[in-house]
Amino acid sequence: MNIQEAVAGIEAVEDEPGLPLAWRWSPMPRFVFSLAMDHDGHWAYQMNSLDVHDAGLTRTVLAFARQHQLGRGRDARPLTVLPGFSYGSYRFDAVAAASPAVHGFHRGRNEALNEVVSAVFPAYQCEFRGDENAEEAALRFNRMLRPTVVSRWPVPYLRMRYENTRTGGGSIGTSRGFTTHSVLLRELVLLEGAPGGFVEFENLHGELWRVQWDGSWLVNGQPQDVRPSEEWVMTVLRCP
Repeated sequence: MNIQEAVAGIEAVEDEPGLPLAWRWSPMPRFVFSLAMDHDGHWAYQMNSLDVHDAGLTRTVLAFARQHQLGRGRDARPLTVLPGFSYGSYRFDAVAAASPAVHGFHRGRNEALNEVVSAVFPAYQCEFRGDENAEEAALRFNRMLRPTVVSRWPVPYLRMRYENTRTGGGSIGTSRGFTTHSVLLRELVLLEGAPGGFVEFENLHGELWRVQWDGSWLVNGQPQDVRPSEEWVMTVLRCP
């Protein structure tokens, strides 16, 4: 696969200023796509931006990914994350990479190119457990993390199940499913006044919390004076 030749065939592609072996193009007004080829020409790293394109951040992410060959190779995990990243005033502390099967950036246009590209983006360590399978990685990457939005807040790794005896709401089955911390916070609010109900959730380390209300608050069976706060939730999710 000749990556440089494939990229050269993209309409209106241009060099990425300040980064060798890198290019960018804008397929539509809101998007900017940037790609950096590995020095041996056998792999590439692509970062896409929606609405806000920060050229400095993009170059730094691509350089970081290329330096560490992030997500390179067919045996790479569906999602790979490497801490130790920082840039400017952003709070990102890692760079993540999605495998070709997860991102599908060039699927339907250039399948061969798609198979040698990692989709990379600035991220937060608390968003990943590290053992996500392909299905979980696709859900996180395509529907939850919003990797093209550079102004985004963390979307912590969070699995939850719940039952509310007052609203009748609840999850299906006994397994905990992926959700967002805003859903968790909403269900904690609704739990008040619902004796016999619960909210159960886990973080990226597999640490488990069970919150109940039975006239007063209980967290893992221990009485609490007030409902768990957003600050507490983000702390136990390791995203303070």
